[in-house]
Amino acid sequence: MKPSENRPVVLCVDANQTYLHFRKLVLERAGYSVLIANDFATAMELFTSSAISLVLSDDCLRDGSGIELATAIKKLRPDVPVAIISALVEEPEGMEHADLFICKAESTPQVLQKISELLSAGSELHQKAG
Repeated sequence: MKPSENRPVVLCVDANQTYLHFRKLVLERAGYSVLIANDFATAMELFTSSAISLVLSDDCLRDGSGIELATAIKKLRPDVPVAIISALVEEPEGMEHADLFICKAESTPQVLQKISELLSAGSELHQKAG
């Protein structure tokens, strides 16, 4: 599915192909356009070449961490929300560089609700600034 101008574009980043494709399917069914990346480098390439509305990254990547990705993204575009997803129950160190922590144990409806709220909050801030 190609990104559509009228649908928020979520960049999903995860080294695990199964998790990545499951999240893509769930997010597309929820009405989002989804781009996927398996690693930090690909994620940054997609981020700089596409109109990304939100980044959802696993904390453990092959060539970096989700926190490192959040830090790099915020340096380029601080207005783009970044959510870190992890199997850990506790937030990883460095979460001040991301906007949201999601534990993989949370239900799909909870995750979708948090993403929707984060996008809404980001949209409201962007409108006030503009």
